Amino acid sequence: MLRSMTGFGRGVVESNGVSVTAEIKTLNSKGVDIFCRLPRSLSSKEIELRNLLSAELERGKIEINLTLVKTAQAEASVSVNRPLVKAYFQDIRESFFHLSNSFDDLEIFKMAMSWPNALNTETVPETSDAEWQTALQAIRTALAECQDFREREGGVLVDIFGECINRIENGLKQVAEQDVLRIPAVRERLLKSITDLLGEEGFDKNRFEQELVYYVEKYDISEEKVRLQTHLDYFREVLTEGNGKKLGFLAQEIGREINTIGSKANDAVIQRLVVGMKDELEKIKEQTSNVL
Repeated sequence: MLRSMTGFGRGVVESNGVSVTAEIKTLNSKGVDIFCRLPRSLSSKEIELRNLLSAELERGKIEINLTLVKTAQAEASVSVNRPLVKAYFQDIRESFFHLSNSFDDLEIFKMAMSWPNALNTETVPETSDAEWQTALQAIRTALAECQDFREREGGVLVDIFGECINRIENGLKQVAEQDVLRIPAVRERLLKSITDLLGEEGFDKNRFEQELVYYVEKYDISEEKVRLQTHLDYFREVLTEGNGKKLGFLAQEIGREINTIGSKANDAVIQRLVVGMKDELEKIKEQTSNVL
């Protein structure tokens, strides 16, 4: 099945005292480019998360945004250093007492709390295994939604590719029809030019036919027409496989045959058909870079 590299998925799971929201966005890229936005408590899980995303999404520019909110009662990560604040308070109060009998205990307390090390800052605890499992559930939900998005986008690309290939094939059929008329027209044109220049008896007709055969061989496009049709048929087969790299390679081969037909045909009608086929091929190339 053909899948696009463009996708988006979101998963929200609440369990084990936490609520986890995972959002995954993917765009096209030649390789795997992963950018993680994680809470500090999950930073130790980043390598495991990268391996999971790389295995599931395979290729593309991948961005994940993970948020974790505690739903159960949690201990404060900042606490008051009471012994030190008490010492500050007494020292400030005694200093005021020697200067003035009028002082406000609340103001002294505010001053004591603003002094160095009045607060103890605890390190953020690592997420427990149960909380990480909750996060994994949210991530897998987001991954499944992202994969569904990619498959839907891939279905749209299949339709686009199919239409472009059909139009190239139709152009090839018109080239084949014109090719039948091309050589007789060339013969008449060359014969008229020589006759006008030398007269009807002024040249060797047998030599003229020999040179015409050489001309026909030089500008023959039969092989190119067969190879182009083969590439178009194979392109349709690869569409069912969903291999973006193969499609990109085939697009190059299709372009090579179209260019050769245009350079060898030496015919205005075929040149116009070639331009139309190139236009359709460019639409294919624009989209193959977004196929997984």
